[in-house]
Parts: sequence; C-alpha cells; structure tokens
Amino acid sequence: MSRSEALFGRAKVVIPGGVDSPVRAFGSVGGTPVFIERGEGAYLIDVDGNRYVDLVQSWGALLFGHARAEIVEAASAAAARGTSFGAPTPGEVELAERLVEAVPGIDRVRLVNSGTEAAMSAIRLARGATRRDLVVKFEGCYHGHSDSLLAKGAGSGLATLGIPSSPGVTEGAARDTLTAPFNDLDAVGKIFAERGDEVAVVAVEPVAANMGVVAPATGFLEGLRELCDRSGALLLFDEVITGFRIAYGGAQAYFDVTPDLTALGKIMGGGFPCAAFGGRADLMSKLAPEGPIYQAGTLSGNPVAVAAGIAALDLARIEDPYPGLEATADVLIGGLESGFEAAGLPVTIDRAGSLFSVFFADHPVIDFDGARAADHERYGRFFHHMLANGVALPPSGYELWTLSTTHGPEETEKILGAAASFRD
Repeated sequence: MSRSEALFGRAKVVIPGGVDSPVRAFGSVGGTPVFIERGEGAYLIDVDGNRYVDLVQSWGALLFGHARAEIVEAASAAAARGTSFGAPTPGEVELAERLVEAVPGIDRVRLVNSGTEAAMSAIRLARGATRRDLVVKFEGCYHGHSDSLLAKGAGSGLATLGIPSSPGVTEGAARDTLTAPFNDLDAVGKIFAERGDEVAVVAVEPVAANMGVVAPATGFLEGLRELCDRSGALLLFDEVITGFRIAYGGAQAYFDVTPDLTALGKIMGGGFPCAAFGGRADLMSKLAPEGPIYQAGTLSGNPVAVAAGIAALDLARIEDPYPGLEATADVLIGGLESGFEAAGLPVTIDRAGSLFSVFFADHPVIDFDGARAADHERYGRFFHHMLANGVALPPSGYELWTLSTTHGPEETEKILGAAASFRD
C-alpha cells in the first residue's frame, strides 16, 4: 500500500469523503488521490516520492510556481511579527492600494479570506445597494458555495459530482437566483425584459473557468454591461481566477469592460487564504461601518496572507509574466493539438490568454452544455496516463490547466511527450 492510499484511508475516517474540497477526491477520474509532501516551482512531490509537472498550481493561485522565494520570505517575516491581531495593520492598506491601482473597476476594496466570501459579500452589497432581490448567473459558472450562488448550474464542483444543486440550499435562495446559458445574450435579454426591475446583479466569470475554460463570445460582456446599465442592475465580475492571471488588471482590463463590482482571490494572496471584493466608491461606501450593509471577518486582512499577496502582486507588476505565459500556452496547445490529431482523438482546446483546457469533443465548447457533452470518461483515462508519466493535471475535465512562470521548455517537453503516448 502506498503512503497516499494509507493517508486516504485514515482521512476517510475523520474527514467527509477524505478531503476538504470535493474535487480533490478524484471522484471524476477514479482512483486514490495523491497526497502532496511539497512543491518546487513547476513540480509537486507526493508523499511516496513521485515527482510531477504540476498543471494545477493550487487551482490557479500560484502565478510564480510553488515556494517562490520572495513570497515565502515575505510571509515568514510577517509570521515572525505575529500571525493575527484582529486589528488594522499597515500591510492591508498597502495591499488594498495595489488592488485599487491595478483593477479598473475597483475604487475601494474590502479584504476577506476566500473567493466564496468575496462573491457572497458582493452579492449582499449589490442587493442592499439596489434594494432588489434577484441574482442572474450562468450555467457552469462557479462563484463559491454560498446559497445564492450554488442554487443552480454552479460549475465544476457540482458538475464533477453530477449534482445539479445542493441539498441545504433553500427554495427561497433558489427562487431568487435566475440562471442563463453562458454566452447566450438573448437569454439574458429575455430575463431583463420580463423581470429587469427586480434584478440586483448579474454575476459572471468573465472567462468561464469552472466548466473548463470557455472564453466570452464577441460582444457578450459588453452586452451584459449594456443590459445592466439600462435596467439599473449591477454587473459583478468574479475574477477569483482571472484576476492577475489573464492580465495584471484582470479580465476587465483584458477585454476592456468595467464591472460595478469585482471579486478577487487566489493570486492576490500569493498562495495564502486571502481574497477581496471591491467596486465603485459609492457602492463600497454602503458597507459597515461607513454604511448599513454588514460584513465582517476576524481574519480578514490577515498579516501573513497580506504580506504574501503584496509580494506576489509586486512580482507580477515588475516582471510582467503575461507574454511569457501566453507563449508557453502557444507551444503547449499547438503540441497537444498535433499529438491528438496524430492519435486520431477528437479534441477541442478552449483558451483565453494563457488559460486553457482540453475537452475530448468534436464540437465547439461555448457553454456548459458543450462542456458536459465532452467525453469525461476519456479525460479520466488521459488523466491517469499523464499522472503515471509524471504530469499532474486537474482531476476533472471541468477544470482549467494552469501555467506558472516556472513552466519552461523542459516542462513543456515532458508534458507533450507524455500526451503524445496516450492511446485510447
């Protein structure tokens, strides 16, 4: 028995499903999850000593790979001064200033601890500011596990498990959430024609990355902006994944569409639990203690996470890693497409910037229906083939493949070599 198998057996006794986040259980691909000992740049090393090129990178949080020295040093120095105070610190002001400077749609920002908390808080703010109840979201987009955003069509986690919604989400929460197909502006227009004066906010991943990567169709984001403007609803971009990954200013800078509210996470915490929501100054001023809409958190603005986030954002600003990430994606996608074609395997690779994912499908993937119609059983076999050949992919065909600045020619060659030997 491997150490991973032994640990998984122990974990299942004390942790539901043996994992603290469902996709880690390998339910979509089968087999025993790999337990990780450490990370080094582009690589993971598991508890059995196996070494893998890592294309998960903590689900997109690690722009500079595992254990980047500047980030580790900043977090270590902060921890030595104290791990939590429950009081304001200079670092949280400095991180907030960087977020405001970088992201076009953020005038003011509130730090929180997770993407779920950021999206949930932004929704509450939108409802309080507009005095409306309805939320419009999109099938296959994931905004965390709060009730309003988990009601219907909630993206990769539920798709991986085959669950259309979650028990425990009340009928009231579900009733206040309206769902449309991603990239279907006509469907959103119909919702607004019927109930536009009740819509508080449209929540969207500007690049869908929880049904696999699905880029926005030309005019889709602009159309959402126009519909919200006409009706008095707010537009929320969930940039937990795209923020500081597709561009330094996020997808809103990349596509030149500015939302009213933005949720951030992952990269802005440098690998630590740190997230934020922000937006127009007039909206953010409605938060307590300045306004009546309540939101709070003991560990919000945690000094260790904030220090890591500052270091990560400073690296992103100074090094401008985005052209290099896109160049690496060019090589990988071109090589994968050639290899799959040679093997006679139908594949669609969806991409936005350096974000991409592989669908075993012979049709375009522009929405959740297209993603579901891909051959996810074949993806499971491909996943295990790659793992056996030293490459760790996301353990679900509904997730994105993530690059870091530490993925260079050697890693690219290893990934493409492993993929080229796959025969199904």
